[in-house]
Amino acid sequence: MKNRRIKMETKDKYSRIANIFDKLEERMPMNEIKKEAVQMLKGKILEIGIGSGACLKYYEKKSDVTGIDFSIGMLNIAKKKAKLLGLENVKLLEMDIENMSFSDETFDSVFSSCVFCTIPNPKKGINEVYRVLKNGGKAVFIEHMKSENFIINIGLRVLNIFTRLILGTSLLRETEKTIREAGFSKVMSKNIMLGDVVRLIIAEK
Repeated sequence: MKNRRIKMETKDKYSRIANIFDKLEERMPMNEIKKEAVQMLKGKILEIGIGSGACLKYYEKKSDVTGIDFSIGMLNIAKKKAKLLGLENVKLLEMDIENMSFSDETFDSVFSSCVFCTIPNPKKGINEVYRVLKNGGKAVFIEHMKSENFIINIGLRVLNIFTRLILGTSLLRETEKTIREAGFSKVMSKNIMLGDVVRLIIAEK
């Protein structure tokens, strides 16, 4: 019940700030990394936590993409972007990442960008990614998380007070560890920003 309440509160927050969030995300300094990540995706693609569709511009016109998010406000903006970009094979659905309605082994590739800092149960969400990914498929994550550096974590703990209050976002998740524990056959990690805080993680099933 607690997780459900937190989830509903966060969902409402993101719907209320959808337009502001979209403008901020378009100006985030990770656009090149996101473009690089999207280019790694093949076949039938699932983007989880697609939000306002900041990464849609990096997909090829004929890409077979399903994007899910729990915020209808965010999805409405993403739908407008998909239409303007002429992405005819993009399906955008309101769905909970922790309880996806897709069958096992549906997708060749799964992508997330700054998603597992927000959902109430990241372990459950990553297990769902593993479940819907085909054998031999690839999951690509761009995520920020707790650092291995004690000094950096002091700053993250201070900022975490505000991010949890405003967006329901945690800066202290051990997301790479959770991914490695999910059962993927191979996991590669690359530090991309703020030391080891923001990482590009590629996991193969």
